[in-house]
Amino acid sequence: MKDRLLELIPEFNEIKDADLRDKTIGCWLDAMERGGWTPEDLKRIPFSLLIEGLDVSFLEHVRACAKMSAGVHDLLIDHYGDKLNMNRDYLMAGSLIADVGKLLEYKPDAAKGAVKAEHGNHLRHPCSSVGLGWKREVPDEVLHIAAVHSKEGAGFRRSQEAIIFHHADF
Repeated sequence: MKDRLLELIPEFNEIKDADLRDKTIGCWLDAMERGGWTPEDLKRIPFSLLIEGLDVSFLEHVRACAKMSAGVHDLLIDHYGDKLNMNRDYLMAGSLIADVGKLLEYKPDAAKGAVKAEHGNHLRHPCSSVGLGWKREVPDEVLHIAAVHSKEGAGFRRSQEAIIFHHADF
């Protein structure tokens, strides 16, 4: 399953630190197992259950946000150089785990791709993403990106990496 996941989300390879990359992939494998998802299901999950008629998949959204985050990071570093102190690996890992909790918030549905799971009645995906990352000992700086990327982060001071991802996500 790991090999297929890497084929579907090659952006995992943007994380240069092998240990962090493995932990990030592990979050996905844990969420897929617990939520009952296969790699092929990832292409059928809607990006959001809150927006009707949007023909963007969860997988497309995750990959686009990771690519945008990498692009913004690289442009800022190219432009400002060492005036900025950002961790690209943390940004990429955070970009890739921020929404992984949706695999617990949602459950597979043959007709719709996904519907809200019982878990989703109690916890939104940012919380679940942090829990998955915590289990895998993902650094707090990465968990922060997942924790504050959505409305749950409103009013909380965001790191530079979290600001980049927050904007990419929207």
